[in-house]
Amino acid sequence: MAKRGKKYVEAAKLVDRTQAYAVAEAIELVKKTNNAKFDATVEVAFRLGVDPKKADQQIRGAVVLPHGTGKVQRVLVFAKGEKAKEAEAAGADYVGDADYINKIQQGWFEFDVIVATPDMMGEVGKLGRVLGPKGLMPNPKTGTVTFDVTKAVNEIKAGKVEYRVDKAGNIHVPIGKVSFDNEKLIENFATIHETMLKVKPSAAKGTYMKNVAVTSTMGPGIKVDPATFAAKN
Repeated sequence: MAKRGKKYVEAAKLVDRTQAYAVAEAIELVKKTNNAKFDATVEVAFRLGVDPKKADQQIRGAVVLPHGTGKVQRVLVFAKGEKAKEAEAAGADYVGDADYINKIQQGWFEFDVIVATPDMMGEVGKLGRVLGPKGLMPNPKTGTVTFDVTKAVNEIKAGKVEYRVDKAGNIHVPIGKVSFDNEKLIENFATIHETMLKVKPSAAKGTYMKNVAVTSTMGPGIKVDPATFAAKN
């Protein structure tokens, strides 16, 4: 096991690893245990009772957080003609087609999210090997393959986050920064928690939400008891 720094060890003493906290307490603890010198990201992790190997238990999508994540996403849109003009008007950082495909093939990655119109996917698909491993490939499930480029760009800029279950049945989603008011973090948590409940696959058996935890970039994980949360909200 990796040796932990002194600050992390001190912070971890504030957390009872055996206890699942009410969400407001958990958020408070995230702030107390944050020892990063920068404005750390607050993340929620869900351990779900699903089998991601089965197609009917894959969970993937996107949701707009009411208060965003505190990070302004740089958006690249692959579109032509009128749709390219529409993307520029919506505030996309980069808009183009073959020129940007060439740039990416040469190692350019000065963007966070890609949106593509469906007619561009034949070309964008050529970047699958490069974009796939980085989780940057546009996908209809996350609303990033669409002709409604205005809506796509607006939502991403407003604080849209993507979620995807990994091989172990976990989903990690940023819900803001430690500098956010507690209420904003709680409301962002509420939005992603409700989304996870809504997207439960009908094929999932047994306990669905096995574990929920919040953490800051360099802080310890803090278990959240969703039952107390649901009861209070």
